[in-house]
Amino acid sequence: MKRVAISACGSNRGKTILTTALLYHFRGNVRPFKVGPDFIDPQFHKRVALKESINLDSFMMSKEQVEWIYEHYATEEWAVIEGVMGFYDGDDRGCSTYSIARDLDTPVVMLLDGSGSYITIVALLKGLLEYREDNTIKAVVINKVSSKSHYELIKNLISKEFPQIEVLGWIRKDLESLRDTHLGLDLRDLSKIEAISKEVLEHIDISRLAKIAESSKKVSQNSYPFPKFKRFDKKIVIVNDENFSFLYYDNLQFLKEMFKEVVVIDSTKDEAVPSDTDFLYIPGGYVESVDAYNRIKHSNSFKNSIVEHSKTKPIYAECAGLLYLSKKVDDKIMSGVLDIEFELGNRFARLGYYYNSDGVKGHAFHYTKPTISTLKKGFDTLYKRIGSKGEVGSWATNQKKVFGTYLHTLFRVNPKIIERFFDGS
Repeated sequence: MKRVAISACGSNRGKTILTTALLYHFRGNVRPFKVGPDFIDPQFHKRVALKESINLDSFMMSKEQVEWIYEHYATEEWAVIEGVMGFYDGDDRGCSTYSIARDLDTPVVMLLDGSGSYITIVALLKGLLEYREDNTIKAVVINKVSSKSHYELIKNLISKEFPQIEVLGWIRKDLESLRDTHLGLDLRDLSKIEAISKEVLEHIDISRLAKIAESSKKVSQNSYPFPKFKRFDKKIVIVNDENFSFLYYDNLQFLKEMFKEVVVIDSTKDEAVPSDTDFLYIPGGYVESVDAYNRIKHSNSFKNSIVEHSKTKPIYAECAGLLYLSKKVDDKIMSGVLDIEFELGNRFARLGYYYNSDGVKGHAFHYTKPTISTLKKGFDTLYKRIGSKGEVGSWATNQKKVFGTYLHTLFRVNPKIIERFFDGS
């Protein structure tokens, strides 16, 4: 097993471009991972690498749990871990590229921006190396380089100051394959990935990268470090499609361990919830945007089956799933299972890590919020979950058999979230 983490000094510095190039280069023989709770990058990883991408989140999981998840899914020759934000960012909340790489003893390749600079890059690298002495930075790649001589100048300075750091190569500025993309890489367009990969890796020494990746030790495999969970002789149906796509892969795998039968349906194809379904799970995604709503506004079989299911059987819904259980979002008509309404704002209403009132850790990111009339309904239908920076809203029927929440979390860490629907059964 070879493993490497890709990081930078901040967002939009080229991490996704370099990760994409490596995933395509090792395609079919690499497992992608993503630091943090993000849903978008893992979907793109899967399309490029032809393997499911796994989230590594040390806010929602303990060190031992992160190690177990990594070892459980690191089944290919290569593992490429894409970092989040800047290298140390998020460490105050317990999850950063630095902390994940340190805990997994994974070599880090820092992507440094070379545009309009040379000596200052060395000073920046010095700060990164000295800020935390237990960091695992082993190599650098210089991005947005104007010429080979520009690169050689930077390389010689780094090699002289930090002989222990490998300078693996450089990426030209203004790559031909990226010239007509909008705001970087279009995650839906894979037609250019081969060209992008070749251009990005043209001046990077892959053989030296492999040696660095091989230098990492095997992560110690712990005994199962998660809570014990009940297994149910029941059928769960999961909605998973272009609209409801925010589904952690390990949540899917865990539910397969927990339930006897798992069925996946597609709302955009108007697939109905089977009548013999015991439990329905609707993940997050998009239903509030015009394009997303248009994909399901005529999915009447899907909607009617959810309404029928909700009369006697449990539902757990996250974010977009919560919105779909409501009566409407602005003027967009939803299923009406819950007597609540939402409105869509121009900027995000909430972003970040949160605890709910039961101590469950998770992540929330959404542009919608409940309407004033919904908040005035009181606590018959509204159950507030208090977060570190406000309220992470959750709503339920009075019987609490239908539950919707803005909070995304990991079921393997918190199996009681699902078990409580079947207590005593």
